Amino acid sequence: MPENNISDDLSMIEYAPQFSLLTEDGSEQAKRLSEHRVWLHSIRHERPNTAHRFKVGIYIRYFNQTKHENYLAFHKKQYLDTLALCPNWELADFYIDEGSSTPYMENAPEWSRLMEDCFDGKVDLVITQKISNVSRDPGEIAFCSRILAAQEHPVGIYFVSEDVFTLASYYRDDLYDPELFPREDWQILPDADDERGRLEE
Repeated sequence: MPENNISDDLSMIEYAPQFSLLTEDGSEQAKRLSEHRVWLHSIRHERPNTAHRFKVGIYIRYFNQTKHENYLAFHKKQYLDTLALCPNWELADFYIDEGSSTPYMENAPEWSRLMEDCFDGKVDLVITQKISNVSRDPGEIAFCSRILAAQEHPVGIYFVSEDVFTLASYYRDDLYDPELFPREDWQILPDADDERGRLEE
């Protein structure tokens, strides 16, 4: 991935928080996120800049078990109210996958549609509530972040709960990590479902 794909123009980055954060549970992942957040507070923290013009795609993983009646409408309104405070940001679309369990990307059709819109230049900032709404596999998140950052006009993802913006300067080295590429023993999975087995296991 050529480094000049990510512009040195910092107009897309802001150093003040734009979204409130949610607390995490007591899992090991939550512990790592908490430690990462402490580190973020020790540096000049970067977030999407509200003065920069963004075409925003909002991704929601919708679970039926919620504490709010009409939760989906409630959640969408929260995002719309926030976007209303950012006049330079244009809503491209909502992308909503439903399900009762954390997904893999391959069974999240709206996430796939969002990625296509990013590649087509319709979206240049993705906002979603938390990493686990996108995929249970951190490798998939890293892969998408790197592919989107490699576009001619780099696309960033902002994860609200974790307060992580993938185009922040301190993540640049990770975007060029050679471990992104497959190992020598990597093989393409066959198309037939019975041969592939259950990928989520």
